[in-house]
Amino acid sequence: MSLRVADRLGLADVMTLANAAVGMVAMAAAALGEVRLVAQLILLAAVADGLDGIIARTRGGTAVGPYLDSMADIVSFGTAPGLFVFVAANDVWGPLGSEPPLFAAAAGVAALFVVFSLVRTALYTVYVGEDENRPGIQNTLASSILAAAYLAGLTLVPGLLAATVVLSVLMVAPVPYPKLAARDALAMGVVQMGAIVAPTALRRVFPRVLLIAALAYLTLAPRFYWEE
Repeated sequence: MSLRVADRLGLADVMTLANAAVGMVAMAAAALGEVRLVAQLILLAAVADGLDGIIARTRGGTAVGPYLDSMADIVSFGTAPGLFVFVAANDVWGPLGSEPPLFAAAAGVAALFVVFSLVRTALYTVYVGEDENRPGIQNTLASSILAAAYLAGLTLVPGLLAATVVLSVLMVAPVPYPKLAARDALAMGVVQMGAIVAPTALRRVFPRVLLIAALAYLTLAPRFYWEE
């Protein structure tokens, strides 16, 4: 039996694979200790993730698309952000290898984020329908908040670790979140690209606007946001 890759993958799937590839590059950058670059690449992966959803809704998806999307999310919005948190802590507190308590704190929080992202992705894939509101915040949103906060200048390690713990728990919280409308996803993508390309321009305006918008969705969307 042939896999028939060219026949069974669509344009949205190609964008999903691009998301995963960017996540892998982010992990490579983390291995080199390039903290800001990792944050930028996480946001770039989030842009690709948003685009694959828009493409799937406008041009149609494939049967394999949801599975590819879930696996790509684990790379870009599970493992890569976990490494980002650890490397950001190591950049300030390091080298963490010589400080066992600090190493345990940073590695433990990073692992917690990966585990909760994995649990959320698996449960969402199996139990949540395409047209249903999604329980818990998206791991894409959680990752984008962490990356945007760092690029916005909020680099204090205890605050970063505390935010990571809170966002990890919120990923599996029993609060329904509506899907972001295409027009809003596009607007967020424009701001994200600004944060990626020029994170320090105009007193870090792009990552700060992105962070404010993401936090507004986080706190207000369950009650006040809806798609037309």
